[in-house]
Amino acid sequence: MVPGLDLPEEEARRVIETIASSGTFWIEWDQVKTILSVKLKQVLSDYPEAKMTTEEQSASLGETHQELVTRLDEALLSFDEGPPFTLQRLCEILLSAQSIYPKLSKLALALEKNLLVTSMLTSCSNQQMMIQESENPEKAGEEVKMQSSLEQDGIDVVMGDRDVTVAAMEEADVEEGISADMDTFGEIVGPSETSSPPPITPS
Repeated sequence: MVPGLDLPEEEARRVIETIASSGTFWIEWDQVKTILSVKLKQVLSDYPEAKMTTEEQSASLGETHQELVTRLDEALLSFDEGPPFTLQRLCEILLSAQSIYPKLSKLALALEKNLLVTSMLTSCSNQQMMIQESENPEKAGEEVKMQSSLEQDGIDVVMGDRDVTVAAMEEADVEEGISADMDTFGEIVGPSETSSPPPITPS
């Protein structure tokens, strides 16, 4: 179980993986923040510097390992009203930290850049979106269906459907862009470029 949450570790990892792949989550931000805090401490403790003496840590990192952990964790927990706009990238880093950053000093710098931001996401969780849509009576039925789907089928199914929808929308946008470009090209070139010129009859 995740410390401070009544949530299995497998479910917590799935939350991070979903955010890393799609940027969305389906639980309260405070819960996500707790999950990320636990993951952050775990990732930082996996580096060799965690087992060095405080003198060696200071020489390597410019601060002790515990000071680094505390500083980054406080930066994460400071987002009270919502997640940072760098949330998706932050989760990507936490999932593959050592493969991306073999040295802890590089990882610390990357995490710092993603945590020391001021802009926040305004609506990135399904639950938050459901709350916003509840103001519209026509959306009430959709809320119930979405919540039921989340509980019965699991987030993988729901997120998969969303990904297909987003991909379809992006594909449609691309096709529209191509059509518009071809129309514009036709207007610029004119019909004379697209039709064959009349044959020249020798005298």
